[in-house]
Amino acid sequence: MKRHIIAPRKDWEEKVKEQGFLFYKTESYYTETAAYEFTAAEVDQIEAATADIFEKCMAVVDYVIKDDLWDEFFIPKEYADLIKWSWQEDMPSFYGRMDLAFNDGEIKLLEFNADTPTSLLEASVIQWYWLQDYDSTLDQFNSIHEKLMAHMQVCAPYLYDPQVLTFACAEDNLEDLMTTKYLQDVADQAGIKTDFLYMDEIGMDDRNEFYKADGTPLSNVFKLYPYEWLLHEEFGKYLPATRNTTMWIEPAYKALWSNKMLLVYLHKLFPDCKYILPAEYSATEVLYRPGKYVQKPVYSREGANVKIVSNAGQVLEQTGGEYGEEGYVIQDYTELPDFDGNHPVIGSWLIGGVPAGMGIRESTGLITGNTSKFVPHFFK
Repeated sequence: MKRHIIAPRKDWEEKVKEQGFLFYKTESYYTETAAYEFTAAEVDQIEAATADIFEKCMAVVDYVIKDDLWDEFFIPKEYADLIKWSWQEDMPSFYGRMDLAFNDGEIKLLEFNADTPTSLLEASVIQWYWLQDYDSTLDQFNSIHEKLMAHMQVCAPYLYDPQVLTFACAEDNLEDLMTTKYLQDVADQAGIKTDFLYMDEIGMDDRNEFYKADGTPLSNVFKLYPYEWLLHEEFGKYLPATRNTTMWIEPAYKALWSNKMLLVYLHKLFPDCKYILPAEYSATEVLYRPGKYVQKPVYSREGANVKIVSNAGQVLEQTGGEYGEEGYVIQDYTELPDFDGNHPVIGSWLIGGVPAGMGIRESTGLITGNTSKFVPHFFK
């Protein structure tokens, strides 16, 4: 793995805007001043690790369901049957992103963004077209767009009637909107009839069924909106009773994978797995613990309320935020690569549970946040 300093395309801004990339300028989020090079063997290694970790994540769901560990995952018990049903019925799921540290040939799972991952358009489309202009003789670990379209075509016959897939997100987040609109565009290309609305436009009729603002039933919804919010809102209580009339994508079992308690149970079930870092739960913030560690809230988004602590108990870096009510996951620290002060994290994408490509986010600090730079990659 190497980092190259490169020159941006002269017309790069016009090109990425034409490709639907609206978030590129937010705190200089997207850059073409650098690119990462991999070997084919390294790409194979990342793909194999992603598939192996995903199998273990599936085993965690089976374990949680078997032992009814809803309290441990801070999930209200009234949603237990819905989660079990969505898992047993293998309800449609489109995508997920594993964040991996890849350093000196070693791969470690940092977390699994299984419910509402973003940076999808950048990974699937933007960096691919960059590569064609940069050097079309090179390759890229990236079949995300093709796999996503093919998988949506597989899912389409299982949509509820009327077979219209509505794409929804919160109104106040440009990155979420961009990601949702891209997914809607892929569904259109896959031959699925679609529409769009914001989450606060979804209503309930007098039969306690979900409906759109125009009064038509809401039969299928892709939501870029986290389950940890949904299950604690007035809205959420209608999900179990309407499971046969409104299909939600991503499915309810993603509430287990988007929860950082997943990291604790991956270590519990697979303590010798080379990809899994030791992790434990703490109800309160940890003031000192032997060894370098990362403290993460059970629920958080975009790198909020994360703290990295040294062997001596010194806080090396931390971020603010509003999370931590449910407690914290304490995960052993693993070093990220350091390229002249730039620390890359690999976002390894799964489409329908199958590894499909990667995008790289780098930061000058140790914590990857919402505006850490997206950097393209290639391999020979």
